Amino acid sequence: MALEGRQPPSRTPTFELVFFLTMEAFGKLHPDHRYFSQWSQMTETERRIQRRDIAETYVQTARRYEHSAIFVHGSRYAAGGSDEETMRLLDDIRELAGNDYFLLMHGDATHGLPSGDRMMEFVESLADRPQEIKDGSNRAVDNGLARAEKFKQHGLLDGYALCSDYCFNTGPFLSPAMFDEFVTPFLARLTAGYRQLGFYVIKHTDGNIMPIIDSLVSCRPHALHSLDPQGGVDIAEIKRRFGKQICLIGNVNCALMDTGTDEQVVESARYALRHGMPGGGYIFSTSNCVYTGMDLGRYDLILDVWRREGNYD
Repeated sequence: MALEGRQPPSRTPTFELVFFLTMEAFGKLHPDHRYFSQWSQMTETERRIQRRDIAETYVQTARRYEHSAIFVHGSRYAAGGSDEETMRLLDDIRELAGNDYFLLMHGDATHGLPSGDRMMEFVESLADRPQEIKDGSNRAVDNGLARAEKFKQHGLLDGYALCSDYCFNTGPFLSPAMFDEFVTPFLARLTAGYRQLGFYVIKHTDGNIMPIIDSLVSCRPHALHSLDPQGGVDIAEIKRRFGKQICLIGNVNCALMDTGTDEQVVESARYALRHGMPGGGYIFSTSNCVYTGMDLGRYDLILDVWRREGNYD
């Protein structure tokens, strides 16, 4: 309901794009931190045991913290992981949890911030070989949609999180004009293709998205995450401008959860709820994720605020 811009009948939903504190919460490594180099040498029985434990960790997290969705990190735990292995993991999660949770996974095919070791190469390519960049983006979108067709046939996935980051705290890596040339058309085509297949689409990017927000919204994802206050993104302004067009997710300040006082953390959670909730179309979360090193007590603190003040009735 929230992803479709509607108001749920009781409490606004919550989830985290990633909840890395499974060791602190349950004494278990997060699935994204597991890697079995000997996967190919395991028997199917051994693989099934590991896969089941990973599925149980996802479901245990969602149940304890009352999440409405589970972001599944695919089969990266398995050496040479495949889509088929990811589908087996989805099977296990559904077997354990039924239809209690919305299941989503990575699915971006657009150019985000280049890593430092390839930044100059990427910039040179934009300037010297722009058509080559665009042709590559079209192939990436084609491949992403072909992969989505397989997951559509499998039948257990609900949506995709598009996790290419475009922005620093000071603004986007590409100018708005370059963003509209090298990203917007491909993001729009990818999103339209996912929607046509029946998937929900959440577009994630950190940082100051304000110079490109019109372009992001024009691509018609169902939701925008993470509305980063460290990048100067004010959920009150975004709700006023775009609240009728797109679901909003996030805005609880992760920096304050590390360095602020309890009072500042509580006020950040309240601010997000106060301005995100009216009329529906809002999902409560941090402005990034629950990352390694965060104090688990701080996450419990914002959930306490959500339980008290995140109710429509």
